[in-house]
Amino acid sequence: MPDVVIVEAARSPIGRRGGGLSTLHPADLLGAVQQAVVERSGIDPAEVDQIVGGCVTQVGEQTFNIARTAWLAAGLPLTVAATTVDSQCGSSQQATNLGAALIASGAADVVISCGVESMSRIPLGSSVKAGPGRPFPKSYFPQYEPTSQFEGAERIADKWGIGRDECDAFGLQSQQRAGRAWREGRFEREVVAITAPVLDDEGKPTGETYVVDRDEGLRETSLEKLAALKPVARDDGVHTAGTSSQISDGAAAVLMMSAERAAALGVTPRARIAGQCLVGVDPVLMLTGPIDATHKLLARSGISMAEIDTVEINEAFASVVLAWQRELAPDPETVNPNGGAIALGHPVGCTGARLITSALHELERIDAGFGLVTMCCGGGLGTGTILERV
Repeated sequence: MPDVVIVEAARSPIGRRGGGLSTLHPADLLGAVQQAVVERSGIDPAEVDQIVGGCVTQVGEQTFNIARTAWLAAGLPLTVAATTVDSQCGSSQQATNLGAALIASGAADVVISCGVESMSRIPLGSSVKAGPGRPFPKSYFPQYEPTSQFEGAERIADKWGIGRDECDAFGLQSQQRAGRAWREGRFEREVVAITAPVLDDEGKPTGETYVVDRDEGLRETSLEKLAALKPVARDDGVHTAGTSSQISDGAAAVLMMSAERAAALGVTPRARIAGQCLVGVDPVLMLTGPIDATHKLLARSGISMAEIDTVEINEAFASVVLAWQRELAPDPETVNPNGGAIALGHPVGCTGARLITSALHELERIDAGFGLVTMCCGGGLGTGTILERV
């Protein structure tokens, strides 16, 4: 099978709920990032065979195959096909895995994987509420207890003995690392500045615009401030707004091709896809997917945890990452070195491609070899991808 290489990866800033990206249609947001990876690579956009996009809440503005709509709205070639997938929070990571599989199988030579979510404009869960009907039939519930991700995170904390103080310390660390990353310019290369419209009081464009070029979710905080926050799930729970991922807006894209095609186009590969997996786990506990995905990924690739130089694991909740660390025993300095979703935000359909983008740029910054990306997903899934610098 041909080697699958990444030649470009970029993301938008992550906007807070109701923040700088909330005035922009999600298709325009995604289209800007799709266009950016093509322009940065220098290839003719008509060279792209397929786009595989991820989006979770596919209703309203985010329906009708948004990966394709975004591409066309950006004025890019209509001959490029697209598909939009839903693997819950892992949607755009699985889009990347599927795109890589297309190339590895010979079904495509050049693929853009991407993801978008405007949680300000399309609230999480809107597609469930829209109906008709509900996603879970009666036959589901005798087997699986109805629960929420909040409760799943608390049960993970119970199972692995993770307390409130440990979660608060992790939340503070995420904010501190993200702040340091921005101060030191670590995100400047991966972030695409986004131009958004100014809206009037009726929500109509005024003709004026502004530029969003930094993540908006970072906060100045302390252990004392975090300790004062109320739990979000149980009265005695360990998670608060300060140790859970943020509701956010954002988009990210990864341009991949076969190594042979990259050579033919004169494009320099930056990394190759060295492994991928998607696993199923208990849908009630729900958020343990990264543990199983990492074990499977390392076993299949023949790469050890000690060989992984940087890790991007989604900070859906602090306990998800802390439990994963207990099981995998990585060097903690390599795990989310530039912060994660607690500080930066979690635009759900975007985050997988965002993590891959951040892992690639961090590998280059530290001049290292292997990066691991993994996520938990609603419904009990875990995604995994290994990058290797080339």
